[in-house]
Amino acid sequence: IIIIIIIIIIIIIIITITSIHPYYTCQKFGQIFSFNIRYSIPEEMKKGSLIGNIAQDLGLDLKRLRSGRARIVTGESIQYTELKTDKGVLVVNERIDREQLCGDVTPCSFSFEMILENPMELHPITIEVLDVNDHPPVFKKTDIMLDISESANLGARFVLDSAEDPDVGVNGLQNYVLSPNDNFVLKQHVNPDGSKYAEMVLQKQLDREEVPHLSLKLIAVDGGNPQRSGTVNININVLDVNDNAPVFNQSVYKATVIENAAKGTSIVTVNATDADSGSITYSISNVKSNIADLLSIDQFSGVLSASGLIDFEKDKKYELRIDARDQGGLTDSSKVIVEVIDVNDNAPTISVMSFTSPVSEDSPPGTTIGIINVKDLDSGDNGQVNCRIEQNAPFKIKSNLRNYYTLVTDTVLDRESVSEYNITVVATDAGVPPLSAKKTFTLKVSDVNDNAPAFSQSVYKAFVAENNSPGISLLTITAKDSDENQNARISYILDVNDKGGSSISEYVSVNAESGVVHAVRSFDYEQIKELQLVVKAQDGGSPPLSSNVTVKIMIQDQNDNSPQVLYPVQTGGSVVAEMVPRSADVGYLVTKVVAVDVDSGQNAWLSYKLQKATDRALFEVGSQNGEIRTIRQVSDKDAVKQRLSVIVEDNGQPSRSATVIVNVAVADSFPEVLSEFSDFPHDKEYNDNLTFYLVLALAVVSFLFITCLVVIISVKIYRWRQSRILYHSNLPVIPYYPPRYSDTLGTTGTLQHVYNYEVCRTTDSRKSDCKFGRAGSQNVLIMDPSSSGTMQRMQSEKSILDEPDSPLEQQRDSENHDPGPERQPSSGPVSSPDCRCGLSGDQSGGC
Repeated sequence: IIIIIIIIIIIIIIITITSIHPYYTCQKFGQIFSFNIRYSIPEEMKKGSLIGNIAQDLGLDLKRLRSGRARIVTGESIQYTELKTDKGVLVVNERIDREQLCGDVTPCSFSFEMILENPMELHPITIEVLDVNDHPPVFKKTDIMLDISESANLGARFVLDSAEDPDVGVNGLQNYVLSPNDNFVLKQHVNPDGSKYAEMVLQKQLDREEVPHLSLKLIAVDGGNPQRSGTVNININVLDVNDNAPVFNQSVYKATVIENAAKGTSIVTVNATDADSGSITYSISNVKSNIADLLSIDQFSGVLSASGLIDFEKDKKYELRIDARDQGGLTDSSKVIVEVIDVNDNAPTISVMSFTSPVSEDSPPGTTIGIINVKDLDSGDNGQVNCRIEQNAPFKIKSNLRNYYTLVTDTVLDRESVSEYNITVVATDAGVPPLSAKKTFTLKVSDVNDNAPAFSQSVYKAFVAENNSPGISLLTITAKDSDENQNARISYILDVNDKGGSSISEYVSVNAESGVVHAVRSFDYEQIKELQLVVKAQDGGSPPLSSNVTVKIMIQDQNDNSPQVLYPVQTGGSVVAEMVPRSADVGYLVTKVVAVDVDSGQNAWLSYKLQKATDRALFEVGSQNGEIRTIRQVSDKDAVKQRLSVIVEDNGQPSRSATVIVNVAVADSFPEVLSEFSDFPHDKEYNDNLTFYLVLALAVVSFLFITCLVVIISVKIYRWRQSRILYHSNLPVIPYYPPRYSDTLGTTGTLQHVYNYEVCRTTDSRKSDCKFGRAGSQNVLIMDPSSSGTMQRMQSEKSILDEPDSPLEQQRDSENHDPGPERQPSSGPVSSPDCRCGLSGDQSGGC
């Protein structure tokens, strides 16, 4: 029951799919099992007509069609269909003529493939072209001429020319109709290939004397809708009596012919005999137009020969009928079957379905780079094709489907070894001799950043003299990268490490583009004798690759340091002397000058020379060891005080030197030495720089002193002149005491001050006393706030008070008992219980 239900469901699905469109049928059921889609469409459809929704039928998404670059691949020169990837439908691209495409072969169909990429998919599609009744039956001749003897027996058959209808099936030739007459009836027959022909059968004896000529019409009718027909005229000439008709010795002749046979090649010879006298003529009847162009028969000898180019790929077999006719008009017919033998005359053809270039060098083995289709129109062994790659290349060919081959990588590719391949695919058939075809593919290998930069040396060394100029070039490091483009663009980076507590970048720098190492600052051999740094070369790939190299910079010494004397120690104050007894022998070691040079090599080789001496004949200095020895016996005449000047030189170019003073005392005891050296004047060696600074300081101090003196004298003279001007003026002197003064520093507002005064006035203003008391004293003077006097004015009036008595002051002193309104304070009386005045002589005054 379950099986029956499943079968019923499948039948319903098939019926439903079939009824979707009257012109085509998608064989979905077949696709499930054979993965093949089949559509049925009528011929002569207009361009752009819908064939089927291929995306829906395959169960594909429209995005998959676009992303997979879906396309149709056909091996034919005409592409009848077109794929609309935006809608997922298959439409008619070119007019399809079934008769031109398939001839009389049924069913008529053509196939192609739809290819999708990423991942690769191959979908075979078959289009069946249904016939449309677009051709009427057509006779090759417009008239048929027949000569029939009047003595022809009843039942005699007369074969008529057949009509041709390119349509097939129901639309093809279905029936013949003979116009009504009394002598002949029409009988129809079917050939083994399915074609139909008609014969006229004599049913009533002819009478030449009554009807010498007959005119009939033969109508060929097809079964299409609307029905089409063709007509031929049959003209019958009634002959006199002919008792025997020709007879073929074989009813069927079979022969073979090789394809591409030359014109005139004999195929077969037919033979017919006639008991009557006279000749027999042979002709080909009921033959299709394509056969009539390829085969011909000699009408007298009956030799059937090739008259055109015979092609096995077009027709593998020919069937035709040969008629033998005597002079009396009687005929006989025989069938001839000619089979075409295939010849290996077609080389394989290679079509590129898909090819990907470039391919990344890191692609794994087995990566598909192309799909090709190879076809051979020959049959049998002549059509068996073998594909191979011609040269030794890291690729191979795999066959997945019939006539389809996949070109894949066989090993891992390396662009640095081979950046481009010319892959030649050779397709060879199995014919004798074999035919082959070649197709060359140019495959480029794209670069992957799989090679790190490589230095030409494992360690770089450079030498630079100390005291170099900052910024000089020390050396150039070079790295190469076998990759290309951005992956081969190298940048040089200094690997920063600490060098004595400071970064190596404080000493050297590296140009990122050129790899030139520069000195950042001047080097000192005495501090740093060698710099060791690491430079990294990094390419521009993603991710970047890098490699390191060690760079050693050797600093070479220069003679930039003078020798330094360690002994004897040179002091500025006290005198240090070496004592030599008077009994010293020749070669007596007095002392040894010890000096060092912080340079190295020959720059530190020191030599000692005696520059000056009190007695050069008494001492000598070892040139290598600096030992001071006596060169003769010390005598009593030799001075006690001996002063030696020793110069120490290095071996540099130019050489540098230092001088040391050695005091030597020739004496037998220390008291003698002390008594002698106590008389030594203290030779103070003044430092030239110190002397310069002392002189400069003295000059500055002298200048400041003179400047201050001139300023003080100028101020005194200015005050004296001001007092003389006021002394000769007649203006009354009114003391003015400002209650407040403006801020002399320029700030806004005023500061209120309260002043206490103790004033003692005499007739001589120069002897008057004015004392400013501290805040909070007994005497308080409050001034008028409306006063607008300034501090400068007050100081000016104070200066006037210090001058000798003027007539105004004398007048004011005489009026001391009546001070007047201008001397009264505006804000109240002033109490002065303790006013003390100092008077001298007979002078008087008031407080």
